[in-house]
Amino acid sequence: MKFTILLIVALALGAVAAQFLVADPGYVAIDFRGYTVETTVPGLVLILLGVFLLVWITLKIIRAPRRMGEAAAAYRGRRAGQRFTQGLIEIAEGNYSKGERLLTRGAAKADAPLLNYLAAARAAQLQNQDARRDNWLKRAYEQQPEASNAILLTQAELQIAHEQYELAQATLRQLDEQEGGNGQAVVLLARLFHERKEWQQLGALLPRLQRLGRPDKSTLDQWSVDYHEFTLSDTASHAGDVPRAWEDVPKHLKKQTPLQIAYISALAATGLSNKAVIEVKQMLKSNWQPGLVRLFGKTLSEDPSSQLQQAEKWLSKHPDDHELLLAAGRLCIATELWGKARSYLESALATQHSPEAFATFGQLLTQLGESGAAAEAYRNGLQLIESDRPALPGPDSKT
Repeated sequence: MKFTILLIVALALGAVAAQFLVADPGYVAIDFRGYTVETTVPGLVLILLGVFLLVWITLKIIRAPRRMGEAAAAYRGRRAGQRFTQGLIEIAEGNYSKGERLLTRGAAKADAPLLNYLAAARAAQLQNQDARRDNWLKRAYEQQPEASNAILLTQAELQIAHEQYELAQATLRQLDEQEGGNGQAVVLLARLFHERKEWQQLGALLPRLQRLGRPDKSTLDQWSVDYHEFTLSDTASHAGDVPRAWEDVPKHLKKQTPLQIAYISALAATGLSNKAVIEVKQMLKSNWQPGLVRLFGKTLSEDPSSQLQQAEKWLSKHPDDHELLLAAGRLCIATELWGKARSYLESALATQHSPEAFATFGQLLTQLGESGAAAEAYRNGLQLIESDRPALPGPDSKT
């Protein structure tokens, strides 16, 4: 629209100027170093237009190679982008080899060759071609050495995925030892230690992870629980270390059932049964869990009769609790109350059949001299255990 208006104005002005020039074309004389050029005004205008067109065409010719190069580069960039997109699509569809070829064809000329090579490395890994994977990672570094951290992190992730744990650990240590360290390297290193159950090394990283605020809170809490559960279990042969290990557990994790069970078990294993019973009673007030109830029945203090009274108080609130009935039966056996023991164990089996309940019932029946019934109880318990085991493949089974 603007161009149309300008064209109309220019034509109008030209028409007016033409009227004047027809009536009087004017006279122009140019004298330069002894040379004189005489012409009319329209002639001068034509000469100037000719000079302008000559200069314009000359500049176009001079700039043409550069513009052709820019156009070719833009075309190559578009082609590289199309290959990158298509390569990712092929990988997503499971065509890893084709995707890898598309990603690496002309990757060096792509706008972001780093992405091409990193994606190609993942494609090679999916084909179990670790040597080719490492080659693409090397090419990525050669193309963009300033992205070495991202390349090493990718390499470590791929090594972990292929269970190349020693190589991954070396890669992550290299990153962590750089100036300023690398937070993601610490996270991956911790994940590696967790997967390999290298609890002491994981524990050494937990304070750093807390300061970094990563990974997410639920993952970090789970790693902490697993580490402290190992530490508590590891102190089971050193009575003095158990309370100290429990003190090291963060306050917000002390209500985690696995840690409470590990703590009570460690106390009982080191001969601190009275303390174990006191602690488990306290825990059950706010955290009624089958595992803790089971430990209450298995851990005998110096006064099992008092424990039995406590169990019977709880039964008024939890009359059908299988673990509590089983615990009461065990405590009756400990206090030689055979009739009550039988009643509680039969009630436990009525609520749920479990190998532990059958085994305890078998022990009671043996004590009472009922060997046939005891053998049947043991047999029922073994059948439950066998039914929970995965079936073994037969001789004709295909693997």
